[in-house]
Amino acid sequence: MTGRAFFIGRFQPFHRGHLAMVKRILESHTEIIVGIGSAQYSHTGENPFTGGERYEMIKRSLDREGIHNYHIVPIPHTHVHSVWVSHVQSLVPPFDVVYTNSDLVVRLFREHGLKVLSPPLLDRDRLSGTEVRRRMLSGGDWESLVPESVAEYVKKMDGLERIRETHRYSTPYGTRENHDD
Repeated sequence: MTGRAFFIGRFQPFHRGHLAMVKRILESHTEIIVGIGSAQYSHTGENPFTGGERYEMIKRSLDREGIHNYHIVPIPHTHVHSVWVSHVQSLVPPFDVVYTNSDLVVRLFREHGLKVLSPPLLDRDRLSGTEVRRRMLSGGDWESLVPESVAEYVKKMDGLERIRETHRYSTPYGTRENHDD
């Protein structure tokens, strides 16, 4: 096994595909840094959960699986792609390889000379944050798509109501200021 890997995602919410990827990464690396991308965004249809809530989902899931060789780091988005990799590197411990499924993130890290792997996530059509949020909103079976500890946490923090409310008040440009219209 080699050193430390960096796995970046929004984790809105952390689902079974993410958990499977963490386990896969740890088969060949001694440690993993889980970077919570766009950490400052929350309460929108695309980003309903806060950085702290996503941190808690990930921690509870990894701890319940007996995984302890990890770091979780919230990473706010800079909106300046040319400095984003340096921004990330200033926030996290050193790492040897990046894991991501974002084409943009692959490009940005490779332009900085870093090794990037982009293996497909497990059952990507079914296991995606978009699908989990869609099922949460429609009253479908979302719980089978997330680790049990995530389902428990979402229920405890009334996350389903948050999904409904943020979806209702989201527009393509963000959250409406005036909720009366």
